[in-house]
Amino acid sequence: MKKILLLMAIFVLLPTYAFAHFQLIYTDESALTKGKEINLKLVFTHPFEAGHTMDMGQPNAFGVMQKGEKTDLLKQLKSIEFTSLTNKGKAFEVTYRLKGMGDYIFYLSPAPYWEESESKYITQHTKMIVNVAGIPTDWDAEVGLPAEIVPLDKPYALWTGNVFRGIVKFEGKPVPFAEVEVEYLNHDIKGNAFLKKAKVTAPQDAFVTQTIKANKDGEFAYAIPKAGWWGFAALMEGEKIEGKDSEVGAVIWVQVRDMK
Repeated sequence: MKKILLLMAIFVLLPTYAFAHFQLIYTDESALTKGKEINLKLVFTHPFEAGHTMDMGQPNAFGVMQKGEKTDLLKQLKSIEFTSLTNKGKAFEVTYRLKGMGDYIFYLSPAPYWEESESKYITQHTKMIVNVAGIPTDWDAEVGLPAEIVPLDKPYALWTGNVFRGIVKFEGKPVPFAEVEVEYLNHDIKGNAFLKKAKVTAPQDAFVTQTIKANKDGEFAYAIPKAGWWGFAALMEGEKIEGKDSEVGAVIWVQVRDMK
């Protein structure tokens, strides 16, 4: 009887952490025709199933880089409560005015998150790029994050079916054969919440978080099958934090559109 109860407990608990954590920097539109004020949300969640949203601590760094110049936006962040389909978690948002043409690289180094179920800290350094007026400037520039995905294709100019490529770097160096997790933002965001309706249904759990490998030079490629936002997370082992294991992630978000 005890064994049956233990198996039942494991079965119940598995869905809460079976899928990948993804640090999200979200805005509605990444390719704008002209400059305007945009809203960005910073949420640590499970994007495909709009599942458990983790409480974020105060980020260590958040800013935007344009034409090589960085602007610190950390003090402009406002704490919000973000609602998933299963819970509410602490997140952040900011409003930023895009004043000129070109690429705006938004970057985040969050506070390490303690994941009790995996007995380790998770820190995912994240980028999301917005372009104004179709003028490319520095979409492929390195911000200098501890872990970073450097795009080889414009993250905001992808048709459905295009291939997105990137280079995984850790401490400034390419990571040979890095493992990269890929997830689709399967639920629209309205206000500070996921909408209930899913865009697609996964036929099996392996389709929720897909895993690909980089080559010996740290380069990876993925043919994107559906319009919307896609997250790529390369995961590496980090230095111990307070004597505990840690996982360091390099995350980038790209937006894809149907050709009509």
